[in-house]
Parts: sequence; structure tokens; C-alpha cells
Amino acid sequence: MKKDIIEKLAALIIASFGLVAALAWNSAIQAIFKQVYGATEGIIPMLIYAVVVTIVAVVAAIWIGSLENRVKKEKSKKRKE
Repeated sequence: MKKDIIEKLAALIIASFGLVAALAWNSAIQAIFKQVYGATEGIIPMLIYAVVVTIVAVVAAIWIGSLENRVKKEKSKKRKE
């Protein structure tokens, strides 16, 4: 039971740090976007920003997923040996 609680707590803490990092990146990307494209007010600039961030998030998620799969395969190979 203690192990489950510690695992859940660790996952929540990691997720919290991930949220903080995401918010920091959001602010940084908005600042860069504002510097490159001028004011970020308006529907079109915000849609462009949302699309760009979504594409980056999807690419990152795919990359992390493939990295995770490689690590799992390596671990299973080592266990078989």
C-alpha cells in the first residue's frame, strides 16, 4: 500500500513539474511569437500560435513515445538474457 501511495505521489509531483514547465514554455513561445509577428491580439495570430504549438506537442509526444518503446524493448531483451 505504501508503495502505491509513493508511486502515485511521485507521478503527481512529476506532472506538476511538467505543468510548470509547460507554462514557462508557453510564455517563452508567446514572447518569441510576439517579437516575430508583432502583436498577438486577434484571431488569426492566435490561431497560428495554437496550430504551431499543437504541431510541436504532437511531434514531441510521438518522439517521446518511440523513445519509451525503445527503452522497454531494451529492458525486455536484457531480462531474457
